[in-house]
Parts: sequence; structure tokens; C-alpha cells
Amino acid sequence: MMIKKSLIRIAASVALSISGASGKQPNVVIFLADDQGWGDLSAHGNTDLNTPNIDSLAKDGASFDRFFVCAVCAPTRAEFFTGRYHPKTGVSGVSTGRERLNIDEYTLGEAFKKAGYATGAFGKWHNGTQYPNHPNTRGYDEFYGFTSGHWGHYFSPALDHNGRVVKGDGYITDDLTTKAMSFIKKQTEAKKPFLAYLPYCTPHSPMQVPDELWDRFKDKDLKMVHRDPKREKQPHKRAALAMVENVDWNVGRVLKQLEDLGLEEDTIVIYFSDNGPNGWRWNGDMRGKKGANDEGGLRVPFFIRWPGKIPEGHQVEEIAGAIDIFPTLAELTGIQRDEPKPIDGVSLKSLLRGKDAEWSERTIFSTWANRFSLRTSQYRLSDKGELFDIAADPGQRKDLASELPEVMSQLNGEMLKWRSTLPNKGERMTIRPFLVGFPGGIDNQLPSRDGKSEGGIKRSSIHPNCSFFLNWTKPEDRIFWEVEVATTGDYEIELHYTCPAADVGSEIELSYEPTGAKVVSKITVAHDPPLVGAEQDRSPRTESLVKDFRILNMGKVHLQKGRGTLSLRALKIPGNQVADIRLLNLRKR
Repeated sequence: MMIKKSLIRIAASVALSISGASGKQPNVVIFLADDQGWGDLSAHGNTDLNTPNIDSLAKDGASFDRFFVCAVCAPTRAEFFTGRYHPKTGVSGVSTGRERLNIDEYTLGEAFKKAGYATGAFGKWHNGTQYPNHPNTRGYDEFYGFTSGHWGHYFSPALDHNGRVVKGDGYITDDLTTKAMSFIKKQTEAKKPFLAYLPYCTPHSPMQVPDELWDRFKDKDLKMVHRDPKREKQPHKRAALAMVENVDWNVGRVLKQLEDLGLEEDTIVIYFSDNGPNGWRWNGDMRGKKGANDEGGLRVPFFIRWPGKIPEGHQVEEIAGAIDIFPTLAELTGIQRDEPKPIDGVSLKSLLRGKDAEWSERTIFSTWANRFSLRTSQYRLSDKGELFDIAADPGQRKDLASELPEVMSQLNGEMLKWRSTLPNKGERMTIRPFLVGFPGGIDNQLPSRDGKSEGGIKRSSIHPNCSFFLNWTKPEDRIFWEVEVATTGDYEIELHYTCPAADVGSEIELSYEPTGAKVVSKITVAHDPPLVGAEQDRSPRTESLVKDFRILNMGKVHLQKGRGTLSLRALKIPGNQVADIRLLNLRKR
């Protein structure tokens, strides 16, 4: 049978307007968890943990039962920020530059800032480091967190505060929340509407959590198990659940602050996650986890609360996704989107409003790593060409492709049509150069994550995010970055390095081609701190351990506008190695 396009009648109890109880535009608080699965909440039936604060958002507002994001972090954020499918935004990966938005994309932060909101982001950004993709040039007045895809240490790590490197204060989720609460208080005192975005980095690995929470779970008798229990890794699972309880505690801190400040009825609060769980654990019998284009990798919690505007305990069965958040918030708050490109998402307001509304049947598309899937209200067409009736088979156990050829034909046709709208039909694009000297930026950070190497130089981990270069031992070895200089001028060069005392003395050259501009400096100070992180890990990691890097001021180099290559080479190596390298920073003078 063919899938029928139909109109669904939606009933609720109260109407939505675009002003809060005070008659002013509502504030917005958005929580985004990292690698939290749909099943990692007590509200969804998981009895192994307790998440009363997150659950309260569903109790006091609306919960979307079938809310879909992307299989991994950066693509979800790109779709949430722009309302557009991520291949259209330039995002095709999670590191080495593939996580960056195209310059001409219009973001949620920019729209709210233009509308007069104070805007702050506190946590994991993951859509670009260099200006203009830094949060401060994507619409956020205040940024505190990190721009990489993951961070290697969660206890007082080095972080980014408005483009400058600073040291964090305590466990990262607690620290991010404290900074966000200070921002909320400041804007409230200034009587200015605000957008506070809290993209937490947990329960993403490394699996680090304070002792108090770990002690609750390390010996706990866990009842909820994955559909294939043999795949579970207990230390990882226990740490993930403990980290989610920490997220819940921090959500509660913000909700309590809104109550104490009298802002509850004037604030829209959203909670969701960026992809499925980062390990095999209970997830409602769904197939797949993070990285998969199946229900388990794509379906996440989504709660939205606005007291007096969105009915309490309202459950939405219709499918929705990350692409819908921007247009929904724009309509709820009354701001203008003004994006130069058409969006793919739709406003969900009609699913929340308090009178009968019409809702059209739709299809949501998903892609990751050159694999494609789609979801209708009834079916999922998998990236393996399987067809599942999710309404009857939520665990994707019975392939109906051969039994329903008409449905397969229609959905394959929809997929081909959608892919035809994507750049390169959704296949991965060539990595673009990294921007340097964009107007408005002072520091131009080029982390090792974004660089390449030749010779014997290696990364400290197979995962580029939060890694550093090591094993630099020969003059023919090279570290380089493909860049596009936006502004001609002199740039002060800072190199973040470590070097043991026995190897001090290497002479290093930074050159810029095609102009041949160069600067030469020498490592004269030993700096050989220990690697940290392993002692706090609750489960073995695959990410790099971290350490403290010292800054070597190499001097100035003149860069000409245009595309080029910045290369680090060693002219003299008196010891066994040159140095380990974490970051090259170019400061416009």
C-alpha cells in the first residue's frame, strides 16, 4: 500500500502567545546533553537512575515522543543552529575542520542577538573554532567552554572564555552551570531578555565524574539492561548514568534560579540530547547507538516548558527533529529569522497550542558517514535498505522491504529527491582551509586537531579532538595548516609546547607559503608536565590524555591575504626530539 499524506488533528488546552507573564518577550534556556540516550532518564522508565529535574520539564510542559537528531554531535548542532539539514551547512564530520558551518549560514544565536536578546553559550560548541565560526561571531555575546568535539579532562581544565584560554573551576558541568547562572542573574538585573544556551559535554567520554556520584553507582545493582546484555561495558555504563545524574542536578540549579528570580512564567526551557547513547545500555529496545542511523542512534528526549503557555504533561506523538527548534523558538518568541537560505525545519507551535490545529504528514531525513536513512510517522527506511514498521516494530527486528514494494518505491524516491537537494548529494566534501584574520577576531587559534603532519610526527590519539602532536624528531618532519588569510598584516605567533630539559634548544621555523614569509624561534625553557586524566577515569579511554602546555612567543610574521600553508619545521634538533605541540595561535597586531 502507498503511504497516505494526511492531516492530523491536534488538541490541547490553552493557546500560545509570544509574551511571557510580564508581557515581555520570553527568555529562553536551552540544555543540550552530549551522548545521552533516550533511555537515560527516569521519566522514560529507567529505574537505575533518578533524574527528577529533567523529568519535571516533561511533567510541567510538553514531551516529544519521537524526536530525532543526528547520529553524532556536530551535525546535530548545525541542524539545531540553522534549521537546515547539516550537509547544506558545510558540516560533514566532527573534527579536522569538517565540523565547521559555512560562513553564510544564519544561526539561532544571531537571530536572538539581532532581536535585542542578551545571548550566552556555556559549554561544548563544536561548530568551529576560528572566527567567524567562534561562538562570539555566531551570535553569542558571552562564551565560556570549549569549541572542540570533546575535551580530555573534566576537572578544572583549560577552557575558552570569549576567545581567550582560561582555567576552569572545578568539575566542568558544575562550572559551566555556575557561569550560565551568573549570566542569567546579570541580564535579569539589567531587565534584558536573554538566551542562555548550556551545551553540556557529558555523559560524553572521558568517563569522569565526581566521587560522590561515582560512589552511588560503582557497586549499584543495575536492573535495566541493553537488548543484548553481553555488549554492555559496566564501568562505562555506570559512569554514564552517574554523569547524567550530575547533569540533572545542574538542570535543577538553573530551574531553581528561575523560580527564585520570578522568571518561571517568562522563560521557555528546552532539554534534549545530540545523539543516541555513547555505549551499549538500556535504551527502550531500540536498535543502534551513537553513530547509527537507526532509532537508537537518532531518537532522543525533547522536553519544552513554558508555564501558562504550554499545557502541563502534554505528550506529542508526531515526529519532529533538531531542524525544528530554530523555527519553533522564532515563532514562540516573535523574533524574525531573516535567514538568507530556506530552512528545512518547521515550527512546532501548532503541536503545542491550545486549540485544534492541523499537522501535515512529513518525512525526516538522516545521514552520517555517507549513509542515509529516513523516518515517517510509521516507517524507517534504514541505511542498509531495510524497511521497518516502527509503529508495530519499534526495535527494528523485521525487515519488510520485500513485503511492501510500493512503500519501498515511494520512500526510495523521497530519499533520492532529498539527496538531489544536497551539495555533492550528501557525500563528504573536501575540507576547506581554516580562516585566519577574520574581522572581529583577535586570537586565531589553530589547534593540532586542525593540522596535518608529515614524517614521523603522530597524534596523541586516533581521535583528533583535544589531541596534540608528538614524536617530532627529524628536520624533514613537518606540521602544517591549510589556511585562508582574511586580512593582510602582522601576526604575533604563540606556540603551545612541552619539552623535557634534555631536549631543550631546538630551533623552529614557521613559514607561510606562497609568500615565503617566515619567523624563527628557539625553545630555551624546559616544560615537561605529566599527563593527567587517567587517575579520574572511571572507564578506559580512547581519547588523548592531556597536559599543561607552555607558550613560546615566536615573534611576528607577515601574512598576505589569500590561501596558503603555515608550516612548522625544525632547523636544529640538539636532543632526541623537538617538542610536543598542542596549539598555534596567531594574534593580529
